[in-house]
This record gives sequence, C-alpha cells and structure tokens, in this order.
Amino acid sequence: MGEVEISPRAYIKMCLHAARYPHVAVNGLLLAQKRRRTAGPPECLYIMDCVPLFHSNLSLTVMLEVALNQVDSWSSESDLLLAGYYQANSGMDDKSPNTLAQKTAGRIAELYDDAVLIMLDNRKFGISPQLPPLTVLEQRDHQWVPKDKNLVMWTDWESSRHICQSLLEAKEYSRLVDFDSHLDDIRQDWTNQQLNTEIAQLVSVANGSV
Repeated sequence: MGEVEISPRAYIKMCLHAARYPHVAVNGLLLAQKRRRTAGPPECLYIMDCVPLFHSNLSLTVMLEVALNQVDSWSSESDLLLAGYYQANSGMDDKSPNTLAQKTAGRIAELYDDAVLIMLDNRKFGISPQLPPLTVLEQRDHQWVPKDKNLVMWTDWESSRHICQSLLEAKEYSRLVDFDSHLDDIRQDWTNQQLNTEIAQLVSVANGSV
C-alpha cells in the first residue's frame, strides 16, 4: 500500500474529540482524497477530514449503520472517500484496536482497499506532543498492522501541533460536535463546518498565507 498523508484538520479534530471526552472511548470516520505526486509513488491517500462519531455506546450497531450511511452520502457529495476509522480507547495505556475497531475498519476496507485504521495513544496525548500521538494501521491478510512510518506523512506537523495546543488550552474542544450529540439535538452540525473554517484560518496564519 502507498503513502498516507494526514491534514491538520483531521489530526486536530481527532485530538479535540478525545479531549472533549477524556474518560470514555471515542471513535470516528476518516475522509480522504487521492493526490497524485510529481515524484515518487503515483498516488497518496490524503486524509483531509474526519467525522467524530460516538462517545457512548460505541458498539451500538443501529446507530453506527445510520452514521455510516449519512457520512458516506455526505462525503460522496463533497468528492471525498470514506477511507478509514479512528478510535481512542478509555484506558490510559490501551492503544490496541479492539474487536469493534477492527470490524468497523474492516467494513470500510471492503469498500476501499487502502483504508486505514488510526488508534490514538492516550499516554502520549498531551498539550503539545513532539511526535504525533497515534498509530496508523493498514490491513494485511485480514490483520491490522502498523503501517511503515516512512509511508505516513504529515501536512505542516509543527503548525498542526501548535494549533492543536492553542485550541486545547482554550478548551475549544467543547465546540466540537460528534454524531452522538447530533442524535441528541439534530440542530447540531456533525460536519463541524465552523470549526473546519477556524482551523483552516489558523493554518493559513501559521503558514503566512494571510
């Protein structure tokens, strides 16, 4: 399998989701585009965004089906691929994909061969980690194994971690809406468009684009 690149938006939103519900497991879906490179491998899976799903009853099958269908439909309209799954377990030292994580990621892999599974590392998850506090896995022979780190790229990692730090310190994670919250109040936007816009503006400022 080829390279995977993770955007600031996807990384920051995964971290905010875990920070909003620090004492329980959380999960979500990864949305991607395929990018062609001028050199090296012809294609790179670019994880552009994520959709936070649940912070309670992660294994509730009916609600997961509803979420998968809605996210798949919305991502298709936005020219994005449903390309993976992420999860943060409740235990501080528990970073292994459980049955739910493997099963859900496996379902996505049935539709998209290069799908990835991302597990957040709670032990390394802090205000400003020097290295990304997560593990990217890929499926080989129906087993989820860590992807070669040389094939995992980060868009503006330094900017990503500093922006994430500032948002965590400001407790901006309270603004993030997951699918659980949307089901409780359908007026809440699980696509998090306002937060997406804010992250994009912060990235532009960090990179001197504005």
